[in-house]
Amino acid sequence: MGGIRIATFLLRTAKEKIIEYRKVLPNSGRSRVQIANSLDKGRMVMAEGIVRQLQSKYGSVARSDLSGDHSAVRSVAEAFGYSAEELEVIPAGANMGLSCGNPTAFASLRPGEVVVDLGCGGGLDVFLAATKVWPNGKAIGVDMTPEMIERARQNARKTVHGRALSNVEFHLATIEQLPLPDASVDCVISNCVLNLVPDKRTAFREIYRVLKPGGRLAVSDIALKKPLPGEIARNVLAYIGCIAGAIQIRDYEDGLKAAGFHAVKIVDMCKNLNVYAKIENLSACCSSPADAAELLPVAACCVPALQDKKNAAGLHQDLADLFRKYNANNYAASVQVYAVKKNDAP
Repeated sequence: MGGIRIATFLLRTAKEKIIEYRKVLPNSGRSRVQIANSLDKGRMVMAEGIVRQLQSKYGSVARSDLSGDHSAVRSVAEAFGYSAEELEVIPAGANMGLSCGNPTAFASLRPGEVVVDLGCGGGLDVFLAATKVWPNGKAIGVDMTPEMIERARQNARKTVHGRALSNVEFHLATIEQLPLPDASVDCVISNCVLNLVPDKRTAFREIYRVLKPGGRLAVSDIALKKPLPGEIARNVLAYIGCIAGAIQIRDYEDGLKAAGFHAVKIVDMCKNLNVYAKIENLSACCSSPADAAELLPVAACCVPALQDKKNAAGLHQDLADLFRKYNANNYAASVQVYAVKKNDAP
């Protein structure tokens, strides 16, 4: 549990840190600039700690056999808006039950467009987008976890609608530093990932940078309806599980507008977030498809590597216990986020 205690400390708010500095150094004579610099370093350490945790847990998912061959995984995807037909045509390994919506369903993608999926995972939304912008358009996936990119590239070697997709590519990078030119993208999509980004304002500005004038953002994400209880807000597992890193809907809208977006619209889709907590056997995600057929993963992003199953089971139990105590639907929502980059052309 020591790792959780450290991560919990790292996830304290800046306000709490300011209070701590005042208590520890009441007569230190340090300037506000010095204290601010210390806080910035603290936030950097916090962000780096979060990134390492995310890469570790999502890397475990990518190495697992979790896929659309599990009925539980398909159930999660269908609960959040994917049709059985869509899930049937993509490689099974692209779907790992990590969704909280279906951004390709409302992104209004057209043939010839360039679309980028942020936090693409195994490529689920990239492959669906590629079929919509085919044949002259391109679908680009970006993910910061090497194992996910490798899994997506392996999936790309398989066929979709009976043909190999030549209009997809995948890049290892963070959302805060996209490896794309300015004004090069028609549409940015993402699925249950922006809530995980520690520096959301930088991410919003970077998305705005790569979009063409008049380009659009179409995202499925988790956002908060009201502040989380402290027990959840400071829990690293709840962060990795896509809850504790989420921001309130109003702040989400303000952040996008501050980055330059207009026509910002955020819609609560009224989905049941407790679908993630219907697991009984905490190691089922690493079992055979037959064994796991009727079980749903708790925040599937927390699936452990095989060698860590025993320890991770306890971590899963902590998260499951949290959401038995607190109904996630009371605090958070699966939302559709839509915004447009201003077109300054006359």
